[in-house]
Amino acid sequence: MIGNISLSTIPTIQDICPEDDLALIIGNALETHGVENGDILCIAHKIVSKAEGAILKLEEIKPSAEALDYAEKLNKNPKKVEIVLRQSKRVVRAFKRPQQNEGTMICEHHLGFISANAGVDESNSELGTVITLPDDPDASARRIGQRLEDRFGVQLGIVITDTFGRPWRLGQVNVAIGLYRVPAITSDVGTKDAWGRDLSVTEPALCDELAAASGLLIKKAAKTPIVLFRGLKWTTEEKTSARNILRSNSEDMFR
Repeated sequence: MIGNISLSTIPTIQDICPEDDLALIIGNALETHGVENGDILCIAHKIVSKAEGAILKLEEIKPSAEALDYAEKLNKNPKKVEIVLRQSKRVVRAFKRPQQNEGTMICEHHLGFISANAGVDESNSELGTVITLPDDPDASARRIGQRLEDRFGVQLGIVITDTFGRPWRLGQVNVAIGLYRVPAITSDVGTKDAWGRDLSVTEPALCDELAAASGLLIKKAAKTPIVLFRGLKWTTEEKTSARNILRSNSEDMFR
């Protein structure tokens, strides 16, 4: 319990396979756990990607000349590099430090998110395969949310998460890549702080705050891909999108 907000994992989520009805599986798990109006579910994207078939077999990938070049420079699997390039608008930076066995590719995904390897990941996937991000995580969140709302007769929020590194800070945290009803950003502009000062720029990134908090319970080896938030006061937003939190290129101070 954090103040009046509780976080809990949803048990009995089976290993997900392509074409599984994820909304049905989550709904069945919620029958045991219970769901209330205003609850928010944070869902690790891996189970969404798996259900939608966003799984690629490395043996079926033919690396391009560009992929082969990056692979040689970075000591990376050229087939995985090829998938990273296909998922990317651009490579922001690629480097290999002397102490690294394998180099790093920081990429801008087609969805606009900037992360290592454009979100392409081998963890929690079968040997010889990689998992990519869902084609449209906002649409995925909307489909799941609407199905659950129809089933339980309550209003819910959905946050689909992935794990990103951050510029200037070590380690990784969960961030939001898909939203349903949950605002990407809220605004405190026009309110006052505890000392009565006017707030003019404070805009909490609500979706990422939720995603990061869910990371306390979503662990790669624990099979806890869903975290339920209860007791949070929030205002639903019909046209929300995780892309609303992306900073525009014109505001990029480091290019």
